[in-house]
Amino acid sequence: MEFIAFDVETTGFLPGVDQIIEIAAVKFVNGKIHDSYSTLINPLAPIPAAATKVHGITDEMVKGKPIVEQALEGFTSFCGSSLMVAHNAPFDVEFIKANILKYETNSPKGIILDSCAMARKVIPGSPNYKLGTLVRFLNIPEDGAYHRAEADSRFCGQLFQIMLERIFKNGEPLVIENLVNLSGGQVLKFPQVQRQLRQLDLLSSL
Repeated sequence: MEFIAFDVETTGFLPGVDQIIEIAAVKFVNGKIHDSYSTLINPLAPIPAAATKVHGITDEMVKGKPIVEQALEGFTSFCGSSLMVAHNAPFDVEFIKANILKYETNSPKGIILDSCAMARKVIPGSPNYKLGTLVRFLNIPEDGAYHRAEADSRFCGQLFQIMLERIFKNGEPLVIENLVNLSGGQVLKFPQVQRQLRQLDLLSSL
């Protein structure tokens, strides 16, 4: 089975107001990491100190990095139509969605699952369902810093793989509808935007 785990780091909690400053996606094939995409993003504005305290990303680190439109094109190219998963997926989806709609970028086409919602049903007994807590509860190797997009994507993918093995432990065929139901029952997908002909595009064609 192939799927992509993804994550974003941001300047705050409000999609459409706060900015994405890091995005990552890790491709898993048959339970193993196959490939990854990760980039810091220049928000073209100072990063609040409170945000830096969480993820450690500074203004100096994002200087000269791609802007969000460029990063989303790379993210889309990497993810394609693959099944996707994120921990507390609605948060990441809303941030990415706000930028897709604002900048009319291409976007991945796959169904998106929420590993947090799934874990509440599949992994009983965890003290809470934060990603770091689940990683320690399941003894997943902690080979990266939490609240950095690539490491959190990797942890999320490993968590999701463990859940798949528990859900389909008797060799049943993998049914996406069952996973969607465990993920909250709502099909999450990124919007597919038809880019409008902007004034600059029109002028450049004259």
